[in-house]
Amino acid sequence: MPDATRRSSRQVWRTVLGAAIALAIVATAPLYLGTYMTNVLTRALFLAALALTVDLIWGYTGILTFGQSAFFGIGAYACALVFTHWGFGAGWAIGALVIGIAVAMVTAWLTGLLSFYHGASPLYSSIVTLALPIVLTQVIFSGGRFTGSSSGLSGFPTYYWKIDTWFWIAGVFLVVAATFAWLFVRSDYGRILIAIRENEDRCAYLGIPVSRIKTALFAVCAGIAAISGFGYAAFSNVVAPELAGFQLGTESLIWVALGGRGTLIGPILGAIGIDATSSYLSGNLPFLWNFIVGVTFVAVIILLPNGIASLITGAWRRYRTRGAGGGDQPRDSGIRLTAAPSVRAAAAAGRSASPPIRIDGLTCRYGSLTVLDGIDVEGKQGQLLSIVGPNGAGKTTLMRCISNGTERTGGTVTVAGTEIGRSSPQKIVGLGVGRSFQNTSLFDSLTVGDCLRLARYRIDGARPFYRSETVALPEPALEILAATGLDQRLGVETRYLSHGMKRGLELAMVLATEPRVLLLDEPTAGLTKPERTAIGHVLTRLAEEYGLCIFLIEHDLDFVREISNRIVVLHQGKLLLDGTVEEVVSSELVKAVYAGQDLEATV
Repeated sequence: MPDATRRSSRQVWRTVLGAAIALAIVATAPLYLGTYMTNVLTRALFLAALALTVDLIWGYTGILTFGQSAFFGIGAYACALVFTHWGFGAGWAIGALVIGIAVAMVTAWLTGLLSFYHGASPLYSSIVTLALPIVLTQVIFSGGRFTGSSSGLSGFPTYYWKIDTWFWIAGVFLVVAATFAWLFVRSDYGRILIAIRENEDRCAYLGIPVSRIKTALFAVCAGIAAISGFGYAAFSNVVAPELAGFQLGTESLIWVALGGRGTLIGPILGAIGIDATSSYLSGNLPFLWNFIVGVTFVAVIILLPNGIASLITGAWRRYRTRGAGGGDQPRDSGIRLTAAPSVRAAAAAGRSASPPIRIDGLTCRYGSLTVLDGIDVEGKQGQLLSIVGPNGAGKTTLMRCISNGTERTGGTVTVAGTEIGRSSPQKIVGLGVGRSFQNTSLFDSLTVGDCLRLARYRIDGARPFYRSETVALPEPALEILAATGLDQRLGVETRYLSHGMKRGLELAMVLATEPRVLLLDEPTAGLTKPERTAIGHVLTRLAEEYGLCIFLIEHDLDFVREISNRIVVLHQGKLLLDGTVEEVVSSELVKAVYAGQDLEATV
């Protein structure tokens, strides 16, 4: 059996074993807990499931949300309203649960559409989710007798089972939710969540539908929160506006922060510990308890920014690092590279009358400042076109306007016969445009193998509860990895890579998306001569053998001369000259623009 398969099997069995141990604890806990403590912990278990959803959204994906309490409240009020006004029984209970989940997920989906559209500020989602529980609370207040207004609803029919039974229900629900969450965050999709948290822009330029993924996650977590709220209401036999309010939303953030963001177990223990402890101390210290929680929160944030769970996870990470010989030492990542189907045939089949890219009258203004003015350029298949010019000429802005439809002020950009309009970067990647950045743009806490897997999302997709053991890459990407030695460092986190390796990895990731048009912004900056030569060889092959159209921004004229078919010169946002290498270098107009200096000395 291959090592990767054995490792995957071990991980599954470890997860199953952990879930079995947790279920055994849940099954036996009422035997040695008193009635009061069992009652308190039952409530805490439902709240811990709420904290779990906050950790998935905030801890793993980096979306600061105050709105999970609203979805918890929707589930709770679905239970109370149906049981109070319509009926009680198994059918009514299932119907109420379905209504609560559906309303919560639709509300979350609409909230996601408002919060995560392309170009929205990360702060905007926090503001929207901050307003959500406030609005929902006001709706409850205005409901009069139907919702119980500020007094809530109580005494409605419910299942009056023993406390132990309710404890088992809450515990099993939490264990099942945590197990699926654990498998999810360690799957291919889990890597995507972390990538979105660390570098959302890079994800978009790899063709990952960031907005859609965040909205879907938001909706699923809303459904889990609604189930938690339903169970809480059915158990406690009382609901109040506070269950959907801003305070509970803030408390859930505190539980996650104290327990440890991005750990799953930390927020669960944080919610259970704080809620259970508060039940004891709030009666004895009603005025000091909130003060104690506040002081503890500030102390943990200062001393342990990653939460209490970081003490355990940090120790485990240091143990693994020592075992691997250091954080920057290669270790087996469990990922195997394979060759994707040859893109030569695809390139030949993709030849058409339409040019790979055509730019007509492109203009970009920022207020009264005109950065690009009426740029007309047509890129041809199998051509390597270098864009040169002094700093401030608009070279990088041109790249942005090609790869992001919202950047330009006027003009059109057409890729393979399709006008990009105001499309987002991920949609433009789908048209066949790949882009590298002037400064390397990677994911610090992900490994080389994880980054390559992310780059293949648009082509190979990702499964929510499975972690791929192989990554199929096109030949040029494999060549870049071999030339830079990255194929032997797949298990190393990118933060430990040298500058040259980071450059090589970013180029390999862009090539993994199998673009038709390749936009490279100073890909050899800071590299050694052998590294530049290796990358130049690959770029030449990409144009000649694979038929790519390459736009290259580069300041090394020797490098440009060796590999370019054509050069475009920009000056003060305008196209100064478009011709062969020798035409540009010998142009008197270009020399005049550069104050009589030789182009080679100033480009």
